[in-house]
Amino acid sequence: MNKYFNILLLFLAMSVQAVAERLTIQSKGISLVIDAEKGHEPTFVYFGPKLVSASDIQPPRSGRMGLYPAYGLNTPTDAALSVRHADGNMSTTLHVTGYDTRSESNGTITTVWLKDPVYNLSVALRYRAYRDVDMIETWAEVTNGERGTVTLTQFASGMLPIRRGDVWLSHLYGSWANEGIVAEEPLLAGQKVIANKDGVRNSHTAHAEVMFSLDGKGRENEGNVIGAALCYSGNYKLRVTTDDTEYHYFCAGINEENSAYHLKRGETFTTPPLALTFSSEGLSGVSRNFHKWGRMYKLAHGDRPRDILLNSWEGVYFDINEAGMADMMREIAGMGGELFVMDDGWFGDKYPRDNDHTSLGDWVVNKRKLPHGIDGLLHEAKKNGVKFGIWIEPEMANTLSELYERHPDWVIKASRRPEVLGRGGTQVVLDLSNPKVQDYVFYVVDNLLSRYPDIAYIKWDANMSIMNHGSQYLSVDNQSHLYIAYHRGFESVCQRIRAKFPDVVIQACASGGGRANWGVLPYFDEFWVSDNTDALQRVYMQWGTSYFFPAMVMASHISAVPNHTVFRTTSLKFRIDVAMSGRLGMEIQPKNMTAWEKNLCKKAIAEYKEIRPVVQLGDIYRLLSPYDKRGVASLMYVDEAKDKAVFYWWKTENFQNEHLPRVRMAGLNPNKLYTVRELNRIDNNPLDCEGKSYSGAYLMSQGLDMPYTHDVDYNKKSDWSSRVLYLIAR
Repeated sequence: MNKYFNILLLFLAMSVQAVAERLTIQSKGISLVIDAEKGHEPTFVYFGPKLVSASDIQPPRSGRMGLYPAYGLNTPTDAALSVRHADGNMSTTLHVTGYDTRSESNGTITTVWLKDPVYNLSVALRYRAYRDVDMIETWAEVTNGERGTVTLTQFASGMLPIRRGDVWLSHLYGSWANEGIVAEEPLLAGQKVIANKDGVRNSHTAHAEVMFSLDGKGRENEGNVIGAALCYSGNYKLRVTTDDTEYHYFCAGINEENSAYHLKRGETFTTPPLALTFSSEGLSGVSRNFHKWGRMYKLAHGDRPRDILLNSWEGVYFDINEAGMADMMREIAGMGGELFVMDDGWFGDKYPRDNDHTSLGDWVVNKRKLPHGIDGLLHEAKKNGVKFGIWIEPEMANTLSELYERHPDWVIKASRRPEVLGRGGTQVVLDLSNPKVQDYVFYVVDNLLSRYPDIAYIKWDANMSIMNHGSQYLSVDNQSHLYIAYHRGFESVCQRIRAKFPDVVIQACASGGGRANWGVLPYFDEFWVSDNTDALQRVYMQWGTSYFFPAMVMASHISAVPNHTVFRTTSLKFRIDVAMSGRLGMEIQPKNMTAWEKNLCKKAIAEYKEIRPVVQLGDIYRLLSPYDKRGVASLMYVDEAKDKAVFYWWKTENFQNEHLPRVRMAGLNPNKLYTVRELNRIDNNPLDCEGKSYSGAYLMSQGLDMPYTHDVDYNKKSDWSSRVLYLIAR
């Protein structure tokens, strides 16, 4: 009897130990379950909707489920970490030595402690779970306890197995003036790689964020979808490997190409966080998760609505002068704007900045253009009741500059080779791996904001890639650290700026949308979506960008026609309606506008102020994609209480006798009645739904018919039509 009782007790004890070593990491509405048995590699068990209990999960039947697999003892498979040890051995294995969970004010951090049983190399695999948003972040901290230096040749932030089936990948690609374009494709056998090698900017040609639709091609507001975003400002590599097992293996981290990292004894290498989310409400559901998490925890001033601004660039380009700036401030103030931003062309003494060939690095006011300096402009801004902002590009220099003449050793260049030059045939990148360069870049911002504390906004540009590999600061044997060291230096500068100037608004511009990523946004308030301000193309670009980023970070400006990039002529109404779906601004010379155009913009600015809290802080529901080529694109924003909503409808094609789909709305309270009001109206007669009330149930099941054209006088007719409806519950 005692013998069998003791066996039972032993069995129960083993069962308790097994359950205890199955870790369940819970965010607001999602769960990640892993097995962390001591003395074994940690393995993946589950990721998806929040579980009441992890004890009834069916474990994966097959596949390689390593949570953070290391290279060397199962070499045909993908690895998250690859190491060349101090003695040259290239094999590593990581076994669990323990785990713990500690509370934070907004959630928990769970750490799985790993160590190689032969070498003194350890990894802390960390998971941050938020209590109030659906997001789990993971990253790795690799520590070298060996006697000599080890070399990291691969260092991912995390790996996630995804069960095979009809899985589709959604991601963004593009180029200068065509950023944020949506690509959708099924995951098939082989490997899909999304990578960046720019060195400075990382989101022109691809993005470090993806979505996996688990039930076939992604649908906007239904279906199970996993979202992932690498929170990093530098080179990255995302890869999905589909082999002969039952799983796709998703791995994301810093791009290791030409970036082998020599980890000294006692040093720790920390990877950037990989943010993971899940929604059963489709692609838009994942977007809403990213937007809420971003506004609450990642984005600078994520709870603060953005100002409506006029930027001088497309209005005057380099032709900056005091009178012209004063005129533009007066004009935007008259239209109800809140901020004026003076763009490129205001600086340079020995080398005046009259074009893109000179002066970067010489951040002194050109007194020939601005006799009364920045003080004079701030006085004009105050007189007109608007805030003032300014453009800088502090990471760069021109070879025609006083800075370059003093410090040619500060630029990135390969030893024994001439510089590879960028924009204007003279641009070079400053080496932010160098602490002296970091101090200088900080000084540029510190000097401006300390001397002129009324500057409210900085447009921070970055118009060049790292085009030649070489650091004049890093040692010969650490040249492969350049890309990583650059972004560590960049982040350090940003942290210093934010510590001293927490309230200034900073835009991340990088030849347009080159810095749309969650690695920079903790230090920046917004980014410039694209140098292309054409309204039609912006529908496509802003649609894709909204997959991962909220409207408040997407600078979207009303510009002149013909458009300065694609030379398309669209109606002012259409341009306004597109710009009002992001952070509204203007990129135009007001003195070239007619009185009617100014009045329409003034009306739009006033109405945008009404809807700004809904658009910038509300939940997005994308309804009909422009990529579906059905002649219309439509989306909407809904506030948290579901009392207010803004509905956008843009025609993207114009044909005689066309038949457009009726767009059903989403995100409303089915039991509330919503009164309709059209914004930016130009029609002679109101819509037939104007002022009428409809139930949320009706609007979500049927939608509202939109006229295909505008009811305007003959001389105002255009082939572009669009609608913005403001819905208020009563």
